[in-house]
Amino acid sequence: MKKHRNIPIFVPHLGCPNTCVFCNQRKISGHEKADFSSAEGEIEAALATIPQGTDVQIAYFGGSFTGIDREDMIYLLALAKKYIDEGRVQSIRLSTRPDYIDEEILDILSRYGVRSIELGIQSMCDDVLAASGRGHTAAQTERACKLICERGFELVGQMMTGLPCSTLEKDKYTAEKICAMGASGARIYPTVVFRGTELENMMNRGGYKSREMENVIAEGAELVGIFARHGVKIIRIGLQASELLTEGSETVSPYHEATGELIWARYLRNEAESALAGEQTAGKRAVFTVAKGSTSKMVGQKKENLIYLKEKYSLCDIKVRESEALSCDKIEMILEERKKAYAT
Repeated sequence: MKKHRNIPIFVPHLGCPNTCVFCNQRKISGHEKADFSSAEGEIEAALATIPQGTDVQIAYFGGSFTGIDREDMIYLLALAKKYIDEGRVQSIRLSTRPDYIDEEILDILSRYGVRSIELGIQSMCDDVLAASGRGHTAAQTERACKLICERGFELVGQMMTGLPCSTLEKDKYTAEKICAMGASGARIYPTVVFRGTELENMMNRGGYKSREMENVIAEGAELVGIFARHGVKIIRIGLQASELLTEGSETVSPYHEATGELIWARYLRNEAESALAGEQTAGKRAVFTVAKGSTSKMVGQKKENLIYLKEKYSLCDIKVRESEALSCDKIEMILEERKKAYAT
């Protein structure tokens, strides 16, 4: 299988007609404004580090790409198309809003070699969308997803957990709908409250309460399970760590730079418990096989998963192995009798 790489070009907040209550796009992206003149240099610099034979996408992230000034949008698409025509890049990826997708837009994207459209769905519940200031409805999202899939684009659904008026059940409903609407990939973003946003004001007025990290982790693991059951690949969980986030100076809600790792670890622990349920485990050794590169997630931070499982199921030992044949959401287990040592 070919390795895949994105070359991210940030177009922060341009084209977005609303200021969602949670949004401070400049702090998230680290960019105060877009500089289109630097895009070509960024692409060239990135290509110099990518091995031959890699599937490369130029990815326009950060704002609502299909809502920016049409001339600017065509300029950026044409720039990326030049690299596609040269054979140095295979396709284009972009992120946008559901209400900025229509047949005309998709015609343009198709002409310029766009393959993947990441849609900022956030929630499929109208009360949550309204309370979050999204400015579109769940019905508009369904229509956009239908158009994207009918035209043969790859659909990635981006959702947020813990938004105003949301609950775990509503977040699970959103995850199920993303799968049902034809997404092949998903991103899960637990809500982070940034300073200077309306969400901070809502929190200060008592109209919003952020979720504690334990809730974020436990609920996130349930959402991972939904996407896993439907075969939808999770591209990312949580915002990318940046200096602003890790310092904590710009956030006023619980945040952990390894949120994604913690959620994956909890998901794998849940899967391990499902495998152990009903088994005679006392005094035995459990051998878990996980995907290549997933050992740290199975073990957990400070070995907390191993400690938890050993204590709860009275296991004498736990071993973790890796297999390239398993996907990151799969786990296999065998139980072995404890080997007794005999003196000779």
